[in-house]
Amino acid sequence: MKLADIKKLKVAELRSKLTELGLDSRGLKAELVDRLWSASQSGQSPEHVELLEDSSPTPSGPTEPAEVQVPTESSSQPVVECAAAPCEVDRCKAYTDTATQTELEAGSPAVSPGSERLPGSETVCQAEGGRLEPTGGPLSEEMGRGRAFYEFKEEIRYKRSKSPQPPQDKEEEEEWDEDKVRLDPYDRHLHFEVGSDGSCGQPRYWDRFPLLWSGCRLTHGVRQGRVSFEVRLERKLLTVESEDQEVKDSYGLRAGWSVGNSSLLLGEDELSYAYDGCGQKVSGGNTEEYGEPLSEGDIIGCYASFSTDGAVELFFHKNSRFLGRAFYLSPSVLRGRILVPHVLCKNCSVRLLLDPVTPQWYPGPPGFTPLTALPAGQRVRATSAPSRVQCEVVMMVGLPGSGKSFWAQTRMKQYPEKKYRLLGTEDLLTCMLSGGQRDSRLQQASQCLTDLIKAAAETPGNYILDQCNVLFSARRHKLQLFAGFRRRVVVVFPSADEWKRRLSQRRMSDGEHIPETALLKLQVSCSLPEPQPELMEELEYAELPQEQAQILLTEYKEEAHRLLPPVIKPDKKPRWCKKRRHLLGPPPSNRMQWTAVPGWADPRNNMQPRHWNLPYQQQNYDYNRSFAYSGSQSYS
Repeated sequence: MKLADIKKLKVAELRSKLTELGLDSRGLKAELVDRLWSASQSGQSPEHVELLEDSSPTPSGPTEPAEVQVPTESSSQPVVECAAAPCEVDRCKAYTDTATQTELEAGSPAVSPGSERLPGSETVCQAEGGRLEPTGGPLSEEMGRGRAFYEFKEEIRYKRSKSPQPPQDKEEEEEWDEDKVRLDPYDRHLHFEVGSDGSCGQPRYWDRFPLLWSGCRLTHGVRQGRVSFEVRLERKLLTVESEDQEVKDSYGLRAGWSVGNSSLLLGEDELSYAYDGCGQKVSGGNTEEYGEPLSEGDIIGCYASFSTDGAVELFFHKNSRFLGRAFYLSPSVLRGRILVPHVLCKNCSVRLLLDPVTPQWYPGPPGFTPLTALPAGQRVRATSAPSRVQCEVVMMVGLPGSGKSFWAQTRMKQYPEKKYRLLGTEDLLTCMLSGGQRDSRLQQASQCLTDLIKAAAETPGNYILDQCNVLFSARRHKLQLFAGFRRRVVVVFPSADEWKRRLSQRRMSDGEHIPETALLKLQVSCSLPEPQPELMEELEYAELPQEQAQILLTEYKEEAHRLLPPVIKPDKKPRWCKKRRHLLGPPPSNRMQWTAVPGWADPRNNMQPRHWNLPYQQQNYDYNRSFAYSGSQSYS
């Protein structure tokens, strides 16, 4: 079946055919058309084809190159053509799937006719010595689509999004009492939502991204004495799992202590100690059997006992039942650093007892004092509220594998006092401690990151946006969100040889594969930023200067255009303009002025067509027989 014939089908017919093939029949018509077309062209089994997924097409804009939809590697068919592309792709492959094609720019070379690869045939490439070498069939579906694929899909959505509203001048927020203990809104995951009273919280996106663990610390910690706090598992949020949900544990809770500069993932760093609700103790990512599993309504008591020599003992209670000592920290471990109460949860809401007047839920061992009941001088403030004027956002720009994440991590190590928050897909993947295929987690992380960027723009702090950000529309939208911050754009654009080396190194170390077609289309749609005072305060090219980077990007685009075939647009039927026939009476005044008949506009003449005074039953003849639309009489 031809693509034009598939597009003529109605949505119900498309879904019926997809159901017969055993494919997913959900989505918009464009997605259904692409899915059915890919299935008809690939000639593969339905079990393999159902993994295909295409992003929605977007129109090109005047301010950036034509942005195209990202295809899947399974639906692309290589062309027997050799190319020296400076990226980690098969140099001999080009793609002819019409569902993923893009328009050719003027002067760009087209794919030679007759070079299309037949279904089931083996792709060959002419090597440098003139010998034809096989390059194998389609990519293995186990390779996955990779981080760049899903990030690019999310960036395309900004093409159609409206410009964000400028931030309104908010009234000065009520300053909190420095001595009041509460969940810290500035020392938490952005996907952790703190309640209005500051003593309860839950994951912000638990319904859409159930794999995310969300953590938060309290505003105060301790470094001496015998201190305690209590946490209650308030309720489960994800009670019914869908059939395709790959979550082993529908909910989870960790409670314990950590130092202020450790990860918000409680128990995953060395100086982070937690009691896990599945009946384990966790520290440094290592788990041991401890205690009992938790259920809804259970209360955990967390206790820290500091000795005079600096050693610390940590133990826990469950519903007033002593579970034994969990951790012992020698004097050389903390070295005077404070321990801060910390909670980490997934798909459940938690509440801490932070009211100094309310009695404890379960009285603890003798000699321990609740954190909120300690004198103000014995509590130590862990963080301070930042000012929006002093906040900074750094936007990374570059193609996949160019070194953006390395630059961002180096920046965070060089300036630890700024306490940068890294907003990136990989950072969110670390918050998904268990469950789900990597592709599923990547897709969730990329979608969640879009929401987190909006939340970050409303929360004072220093941020680094670790994404490709190669589309002008995506950069503009994000930078407009952070109006009021100091906005800095850093472009990481290495030389061709260096980029190829980094891509290869990334694939070897992380095992992540970037689909060839997605990488080529990223090069086609990429645009480099230029100084724009209304959007950014600083622009930096970290490696190649702007002029050389622009020249190299032009070469990438020409090579990508050569490998990607043009879009085959279906023939459009001409639209015949039909004149609308007016009802009895004069045409609307905004379309025709009846001024040609002498005396028509004079109200004293009361001049009207003679049939207007006839009864309705007698007005059965054509009005045009008496008066033409120009206002002059006509006779037939």
